[in-house]
Amino acid sequence: MPNIVLFSGSSHQDLSQRVADRLGLELGKVVTKKFSNQETSVEIGESVRGEDVYIIQSGCGEINDNLMELLIMINACKIASSSRVTAVIPCFPYARQDKKDKSRAPISAKLVANMLSVAGADHIITMDLHASQIQGFFDIPVDNLYAEPAVLQWIRENIAEWKNCIIVSPDAGGAKRYHAGYTLQISPSADWFFLFRCIR
Repeated sequence: MPNIVLFSGSSHQDLSQRVADRLGLELGKVVTKKFSNQETSVEIGESVRGEDVYIIQSGCGEINDNLMELLIMINACKIASSSRVTAVIPCFPYARQDKKDKSRAPISAKLVANMLSVAGADHIITMDLHASQIQGFFDIPVDNLYAEPAVLQWIRENIAEWKNCIIVSPDAGGAKRYHAGYTLQISPSADWFFLFRCIR
């Protein structure tokens, strides 16, 4: 794959290595460290001039540190004259704060979208956004991928009695999403396949 450079943030390096192996690519050289005052420092270790750069960084773990690291990596590649920078964010940070549900509450997902755009991202790839409306927060292309096909395949292959299983959703939004997907795709006519909303 010519003209593609794949970098990994520190949030999930195992995932990044698996993606690189699947694509037959080597992960690009990048050094991340923290100064004594806890500022994040990122150094891109190879030329990205004219290259199509993909940065894999999830919003899991230390969310704020990982988000800041991603923003710095995007900006570092952009000012190093890369052709395009795509941020691959399997778990989008602050996705649950996607609406103003009370007075003086921020819409943090929109803020994150603005930060990614200002940092220099040209394209965002993410998975299973908490709400599809988040895609509208961006002025750049966003691909919201769905894990549903892979999850369905895993259930069929690894759960012997999958026809008698129950899927529990943590909230109403998840219940609607999974009810449409699992019930239709696992068994359209089954009356034994139930979906419950978990009361917290």
